[in-house]
Amino acid sequence: MESLEFAEKKVAWSELFFDLVLVFAITEVSALLHHDHSWGGVGRALIAFVPIYWVWVGTTVHANTHDADRPLTRLGIFAIGLGGLLMALAAPDAFGDRGLLFACGYLGARLVLALLVHPGLRLRPSPVAMSVVVSGPLLVAGAFLDGWARTGLWAVAAAADLASPRLTRRWMVRIPFDSDHLAERFGLFVMIALGESIVAVGAPIASREHLGAGPLVAVATAFALACGLWWVYFHRAADAIRHGLRTATVQADIVRQVLSYGHLSLIASIIAVAVGMAEAVNRPGGQLPLGVAALLYGGCALYLGTYGYTRWHLFRKWSTTRLAAAAAVLALLPVAALLPALGALALLTAVVTGLNLAEPGYLRRRQDVLAAASPVAD
Repeated sequence: MESLEFAEKKVAWSELFFDLVLVFAITEVSALLHHDHSWGGVGRALIAFVPIYWVWVGTTVHANTHDADRPLTRLGIFAIGLGGLLMALAAPDAFGDRGLLFACGYLGARLVLALLVHPGLRLRPSPVAMSVVVSGPLLVAGAFLDGWARTGLWAVAAAADLASPRLTRRWMVRIPFDSDHLAERFGLFVMIALGESIVAVGAPIASREHLGAGPLVAVATAFALACGLWWVYFHRAADAIRHGLRTATVQADIVRQVLSYGHLSLIASIIAVAVGMAEAVNRPGGQLPLGVAALLYGGCALYLGTYGYTRWHLFRKWSTTRLAAAAAVLALLPVAALLPALGALALLTAVVTGLNLAEPGYLRRRQDVLAAASPVAD
């Protein structure tokens, strides 16, 4: 297949339809964390999320470099979506009786994508090929094991997927990416995750027969936190990512570091925050268990701290305001564990809101200082 370049490439309706699978998948991965807040539970949720995320990334990259409105590509996207749906259905019990369904859903989705990327399955070194010959078979083999053996083998499969763009960089650097389309697609994924966090908070409260003042205030506070997280990404970061992709010397490196890896961290952190928010809203007057508080505050710190990583890879500069906010969130975690859930939620919301209010002024002052320090020609 020949890659296509468009003056203005738009997100295809088939891609948006495919995203609906992700909404369900994020919900089901969140269910793993709801049931197990331990470090082991966090690890298993991440191991289950990486293959789902990788299915989305591979499909998005293919749609970015090809015409997603071609009937054959549309059918391929739908078939991949079915594989993702099977993975989502299996996710809550992926480490139990539904492990084989999860693994086969992944391998099937990647085989379809391989047929689109490499017609006739004439495989060349690429992330898609590695998933077909390495990570997919590892998942299937792991499905026949139990306990930590399955977890360990699936962790290796996830690591293989994550390493594949670096290992196949020589092939990746030859791909011409559409910067605007790709930035929009990953931004939409962030939006999906934030939207799902609102569903996770609101759905349990909506099912109650009586709504008291405490839960309503907690819902409003959680919504304000979600808005704050949205602001952190879409006020500046989304445009910065688009600009970085447009001006990058090697686009593939930005796609790998900032989009593939950086957004994995962002989406995973949003899922963690959503689980913490849902628990806080469910019992606003009681103290949060330490594991839940760690998901809420640790997830938010990871979300803010990831911008230090992405900004460095985009511009070789540090996002000092967001790194400082991430450090402040972590420092407040012991305090949050002692507060009522609503107080812990409100404190975190205050930190994120304070960051969004203070950051524009700080950046303007820093630009003024840099401008004043620059030599002026006579």
